[in-house]
Amino acid sequence: MMIRIVLADDHPVVRTGLRAMLAGDADLEVVGEAENPDDAVRLAAELSPDIVLMDLQFGTETNGADATRRIRALTDAPAVLVLTNYDSDGDILGAVEAGASGYLLKDAPPDELIAAIRAASAGETALAPAIAGRLLARMRSPQPSLSTRETEVLRLVAAGDTNGDIAARLHISDATVKSHLVHIYAKLDVSSRTAAVAAARELGILR
Repeated sequence: MMIRIVLADDHPVVRTGLRAMLAGDADLEVVGEAENPDDAVRLAAELSPDIVLMDLQFGTETNGADATRRIRALTDAPAVLVLTNYDSDGDILGAVEAGASGYLLKDAPPDELIAAIRAASAGETALAPAIAGRLLARMRSPQPSLSTRETEVLRLVAAGDTNGDIAARLHISDATVKSHLVHIYAKLDVSSRTAAVAAARELGILR
């Protein structure tokens, strides 16, 4: 049975390389390419692929985890397999929580990637062994976990944004930003913005 694939990556060279690599297998067919998260969601809806190979960072406000969540909410949603350079615990957990079936790094050997595509299309989980080990370790020794929105707020704090900037960017009120910061400080057991960013980096919540 043919496995239909959409490639979602903002680098044309990466998409071309993946397309060439997958062309060697008769049962794998690349049916579309997306260069940003919105295109990935649109093509997933229009082309009904079996798999979307998803990068995490696109240099846009929305990222691969956001697109994954939207794709997985579609009727007859395809599986999403994350293929990225990023391996912080926050990235991995964010993608898995968004509904990704698997998570591989771009330096994975081609046969590992192809095996993961076949596993994901069959409804199985496909995590690179190192990533599976880290997720297990994290589940065994629970660390403070921030919600997706709290992580977004903290990422903007780390970028130097003020509460007003964050409120405008996320379309929420200043009071809501302050409320998120209070929760973040409590979860990370800190009392300042700088300490919160430092603690989140140490825990792998921010890269």
